[in-house]
Amino acid sequence: MKLVVGLGNPGQEYAFTRHNMGFAVVDHIASAHSLGGPVSKFRGEFWRDRDCLLLKPETFMNLSGLAVREAFDFYKMESADVLIICDDMALPYGQLRLRAGGSAGGHNGLASVISSLGTLDVARLRIGIGKSLSQNAQRQNTVNWVLGHLSKEEMEEFPAIIDHAAEGVEAWLTLDIDRAMSRVNLKKPSPPPSP
Repeated sequence: MKLVVGLGNPGQEYAFTRHNMGFAVVDHIASAHSLGGPVSKFRGEFWRDRDCLLLKPETFMNLSGLAVREAFDFYKMESADVLIICDDMALPYGQLRLRAGGSAGGHNGLASVISSLGTLDVARLRIGIGKSLSQNAQRQNTVNWVLGHLSKEEMEEFPAIIDHAAEGVEAWLTLDIDRAMSRVNLKKPSPPPSP
């Protein structure tokens, strides 16, 4: 059994914000696999597709680990069975990075999951949201960026990015982690030059 968790904040006001990339990927996978509407379980929205579980915690970002831990314990999982999908401000918009583990890198939702599971060995698929802030940037600037809605230009690229991320999830589900990382962690292609 594998658990794929998309991180985000519940509520219509957070739809299409940069911080909700994880939610968008899980919604896309559920729709593509015709899984229907979610059930309310494990403090979130939950789907099951054979040996794959999908979860969108409804605890708000900073408490995401509570929902993940409930599902993790219920299905008696190992940390290698869990994939977290989240946004990453340090990556260019749309670039993906799959890792087998590591620190939270300043992401509060991922930090909550790591704390709740008690290990850094949790796979994560990060989706770039493309904000490069200096060391001295105000915290408020970060909050405004991640909770800001996608721009018109970002929305144009959004469907392809979500498709690519769903392919990354499929790679994690079907390949060993090293092969999955090799497939997913390609540089984002540059857009063609304007005529």
